[in-house]
Amino acid sequence: MKIRNPILRGFHPDPSIIRVGDDYYIATSTFEWWPGVRLHHSKDLVNWELISYPLDRVSQLDLKGVGPSQGIWAPCLTYHQGTFFLVYTVVSTFYCNMHDTNNYMVTATDIHGPWSEPITLSNFGFDPSLFHDDDGRKYMVSMVTDHRVPQKYSGRLLLQEYDHKLKKMVGPIKDLYAADKIYLEGAHIYKRNEWYYLFAADSGTAENHGQSILRSRNIWGEYEMYKADFMERKDDNEAYSIMTSRHKPDILLQKSGHADLVETQNGDWYMVHLCGRVLKYNEKAKDSEVAKERRYQLGRETAIQKVVWTDDGWLELAQGGTTPLEEVEMPDLPLYPTAPPLVRDDFDSDTLNLEYQSLRIPMDESYLSLSARPGYLRLYGRSGLSSRLSQTLIARRWTEFKFTATTILDYSPEVFKQLAGLIFIYDTENYLYLHVTHDEDLGKCISIIRSINGTWDYPEKFIPLETDKEVILQGKVDYGLIQFYYGYGEDKLQAIGPEMDCSFISDEACKEGWFTGAMVGLCSQDMTGDRKPADFDWFEYKVD
Repeated sequence: MKIRNPILRGFHPDPSIIRVGDDYYIATSTFEWWPGVRLHHSKDLVNWELISYPLDRVSQLDLKGVGPSQGIWAPCLTYHQGTFFLVYTVVSTFYCNMHDTNNYMVTATDIHGPWSEPITLSNFGFDPSLFHDDDGRKYMVSMVTDHRVPQKYSGRLLLQEYDHKLKKMVGPIKDLYAADKIYLEGAHIYKRNEWYYLFAADSGTAENHGQSILRSRNIWGEYEMYKADFMERKDDNEAYSIMTSRHKPDILLQKSGHADLVETQNGDWYMVHLCGRVLKYNEKAKDSEVAKERRYQLGRETAIQKVVWTDDGWLELAQGGTTPLEEVEMPDLPLYPTAPPLVRDDFDSDTLNLEYQSLRIPMDESYLSLSARPGYLRLYGRSGLSSRLSQTLIARRWTEFKFTATTILDYSPEVFKQLAGLIFIYDTENYLYLHVTHDEDLGKCISIIRSINGTWDYPEKFIPLETDKEVILQGKVDYGLIQFYYGYGEDKLQAIGPEMDCSFISDEACKEGWFTGAMVGLCSQDMTGDRKPADFDWFEYKVD
């Protein structure tokens, strides 16, 4: 049996992996989506299950007001002597010269929590990673941001010791890497056969992305970069990558890089890394101007590769070369199937399914309820869709380019400032929203809002609805195109609006923020301040 990539499909970037006994855990970035950091579990590296979010209290994580694709960046998960350690960045200011990149650590003795209150670390840059040395000492490596014009280095990594008893950074800060051409970030340190290895993402996180490895006999350096003949380079500015997709634009796993390593119980080594699947447009859209652009609606995902150590102590892909594979040899471990993915949620549970996240803030009882009307999800309308402060919205990831999302809504808006419905969203400026509202002349009605980088329009006029009936809302996504439907029975739906391009709900298409991925979910707005409730009987996400 082969492992099929990506192993975590849809928006799951910056994977960090550990093994504790027979259990494997991956942590991934969540940016402005709440709660913070997704944790998946596996016993075979084939089947993965979402198990928890470590940052689930406002005292641990306050994302209110952060911009698109800011918030939680690049968590690093480690385990040492009975304790789990999670270090991460909370980005509050970006897309400017002076970045605010605040680094923190939380710990737990159980992977399911509770996790501690955050410990403040140094803030030189983002992508912090914790290393536990054989003598018990701990060190943090991170990249460095530079606001100067021009910047002194293209890429820079530094190291400092962390004192676990004092719970703070101590001692000198030293550069491990500083270069004027090759940019490194997302670094991890490992120790093997008395070598310290610096494993780092290179060349940004877009289509030039790759993964480099360096080593030193001393943790403080100097570090030598692995340079081999099989590493294809077009010029001196290009990194020496042990894995990259930059020269193969037609393979499935683009953007490959930002990796982490794990050793199995049997001594095999695997590398998890982020990747992206480029949108291949629907036949109906393939000749349009927008179809000529390379877009990544599903965001950056997590894939896995088998790796081997060479006789002279360097790391390479098991298959040779630098190209990541769609299918990878699985380890010699028994298969351990996990529960099937959630398709239809009838909202019969007392708690919201882990698949859902909200924007920036937790959805407490003032935003939603699963008990006010048993069997329904009640959303209390709050701020508008551009708000970075108090949106009532839950959403789950797009995992494929073709799927159908459907819900049924019981809602009685009284003014046009009250809306609720089904949303396909990338961020607060890019979405398509099939919603029910009220019009002074029509009464209860339905329409579509389209927002592309903050520019609004209505692709369909307002259509009146029957006042006393629940209405079904549906969107069918088909490789860059979307068609909306509505009606009063699942077998009696009618199209609303034209079939539209939805590829702008994507990395690369947004003006601000392009690190997350497309989401689909439910939301409600009440800009009167009355918090009008909207009741959803069920929500279905079905891959076609």
